[in-house]
Amino acid sequence: MSLTFYNTLTRKKEEFKPIKPPGVGLYTCGPTVYNYAHIGNLRTYVFEDILKRVLTYNGYKVNHVMNITDVGHLTSDADVGEDKMEKGARREGKSAWDIAKFYTQAFLKDLKELNILDSDKYPRATDHIEEQVDIIEKLEKKGFTYKTSDGVYFDTSRLKDYGKLAKLDIEHLKAGARIEVGEKKSDTDFALWKFSPNPPAGGEKRQMEWPSPWGVGFPGWHIECSAMATKYLGQPFDIHCGGVDHIPVHHTNEIAQSEAAFDKPLANFWLHGEFLIISEGKMAKSGENFITLQALKDKGFAPLAYRYLLLQTHYRKQLTFSWEALTASQNALRHLYELFYDQGPADGNSRPNQEYKAKFLTIISEDLDVPGALALAWEILKDPNLKPEDKKATLLDFDQVFGLRLKEISWQPMPEKIQKMINEREEARQKNDFKTSDKLRDEIKNAGYEIEDTKEGARVRPKLI
Repeated sequence: MSLTFYNTLTRKKEEFKPIKPPGVGLYTCGPTVYNYAHIGNLRTYVFEDILKRVLTYNGYKVNHVMNITDVGHLTSDADVGEDKMEKGARREGKSAWDIAKFYTQAFLKDLKELNILDSDKYPRATDHIEEQVDIIEKLEKKGFTYKTSDGVYFDTSRLKDYGKLAKLDIEHLKAGARIEVGEKKSDTDFALWKFSPNPPAGGEKRQMEWPSPWGVGFPGWHIECSAMATKYLGQPFDIHCGGVDHIPVHHTNEIAQSEAAFDKPLANFWLHGEFLIISEGKMAKSGENFITLQALKDKGFAPLAYRYLLLQTHYRKQLTFSWEALTASQNALRHLYELFYDQGPADGNSRPNQEYKAKFLTIISEDLDVPGALALAWEILKDPNLKPEDKKATLLDFDQVFGLRLKEISWQPMPEKIQKMINEREEARQKNDFKTSDKLRDEIKNAGYEIEDTKEGARVRPKLI
């Protein structure tokens, strides 16, 4: 089965062919660890997880690298403002290093709760200063840099195809520029290395700084990804991912510095996930619409209910978040679990239905059409011609991509104690003794079971969500 992805670089769907099959080099832009990830950030990581799972399902061996940005990401994309790590440290009265450690662990915890597969490597920017300096020196020798009073900058005018990822109209940007560029030659030029500012009298100096050939300072945000991607995946590698907000600045600048330094493409495919939006606009840490995974849990939602919500919308379409939509997703996931459980015990001899498996493979291989694949899963559950054990085996196979932990929904014989309460409750209901019936219902629920009254009698299952 051929895989097709929408390549942002070419603005069209292309058949995916890895450089060195069956291996696939995948780089995904990770978090800036100065605060918790919000659910908009997490949408991007779920999309990248689906991509990785689809590649694996298709038989590829993925080498996945996700960076941890713990220095150099300023509060403005225009290379001004405070480093977000230093700002976070001041906000909480801790060291920048402690802030980075705490929020890195919080991020990894979110990934685990959303059942996002671990990356093969999580390199940190602060552990790769030498590699970043090396690339800047290469660029300097080739005439792509210049120095100002506050840092070393990349001269975008020296690169003929600068802005190709974002299809930037450079001449139009120059003609319409209304921003203060300071000592920069052009508003599109960007920092490779920033000098540490001199602290005011009695003030504290930067916590994160290093010596360099140009002076004491710290790397720019973009250079870290170029350095770590090239170190661990080589150049070019197969796929680079991130959110659509990375297209005009971060990924554009990654491409510029990497290709200028090494005279070859950085990555062959660029995939970008769309925004999660709410009524106030896109999710952002700087605004009031900052919702964390913990906030969902505090309202009684399971993390995988949020994952299920995301699976219902294609990664290249904006998704509007609402509590009503999340409630519907949690109910749908619960129903999926219940129907899966109702298929009975697993049969070790059962195998996925090959006709459905072929359909599934075709759907997910067409630019990650997970909503279509999810609809197919529900079709299987409704198919009267498929044996229960075959339904279960097929859905377990599909869940290698969905990541909804169906394997953990294991059928179990009803414990004797619970069955006795079920029988007693049914006897009470027959006698219209609803007080006893309700009391037994509560006892069954408190024991960790859900009870549903149907025309065929009470249906009891372990609590599944």
